[in-house]
Amino acid sequence: MSEVADNIRTATNLLTAISDTPRLDAELLMADALGVERQHVLLDPSRYDVPELYAHLIARRMAHEPIAYIVGYRDFWTLRIAVGPGVLIPRPDSETLVEACLGLARERGAGWPSRVLDLGTGPGTLLLAVLSEFPAATGLGVDMSEQALAYARDNAEELGMAGRATFQSGDWGEGIDGLFDLILCNPPYIGDAEQLMPDVADHEPAGALFAGADGLDDYRRIIPELPRLLAAGGIAILEIGATQHILVRELAEAAGFSVACRQDLGGRDRALLLTRA
Repeated sequence: MSEVADNIRTATNLLTAISDTPRLDAELLMADALGVERQHVLLDPSRYDVPELYAHLIARRMAHEPIAYIVGYRDFWTLRIAVGPGVLIPRPDSETLVEACLGLARERGAGWPSRVLDLGTGPGTLLLAVLSEFPAATGLGVDMSEQALAYARDNAEELGMAGRATFQSGDWGEGIDGLFDLILCNPPYIGDAEQLMPDVADHEPAGALFAGADGLDDYRRIIPELPRLLAAGGIAILEIGATQHILVRELAEAAGFSVACRQDLGGRDRALLLTRA
């Protein structure tokens, strides 16, 4: 066994105590320490020497620092999204919203969507993923966090979408002009008393996670603003917690929307599609 492979095995054993994906974590951190892609480490670990930095990265992970913050990115959809402390890390479950957009585009035909709004854009995750699938579309991302917006602008530049994606500071829909035929939103939806893993609770921004006692505070603010922002025939897609389908549906129907639900790959309710009734 090569020195690199042996170190990955040892690190995997250590990380088992704090991670659900210890082997993947160990491999990603080795690749980061070496400055190469993970597949290169896996294909031929014997060509590399173990850098001194590796032990330091493992120690950071053992202290529950998220992998994405350590390596500086999270792969989402087909994109590499740069992230760092103070910015919500993209989750695979959120890809459900992008998949829903592709399904809607097949139904609505060429030219849809043309103008996209991403409320609570964070590092630009949903907006940039959707724009990557629709080259003729343009979009606006809005977030309260200037730190998140700085990452979003950098990501748009790095991904070649700076001319199509603009970003502005804002509190949900307040101060936004114009109409959009697609609105995306992954708001905070965790109840204030819910317990989270240390990776999340101790590192990711609370403002992007928690939304009052029942986790619905931000839906109560967002949904009433949607009618004035949606173009005729427009649709809004909201991410929800796995147990929130009925409660958020009731809020949306009370605001005059028809609601459909999409499930994530784990079979959990994950996205609500809102159209004017």
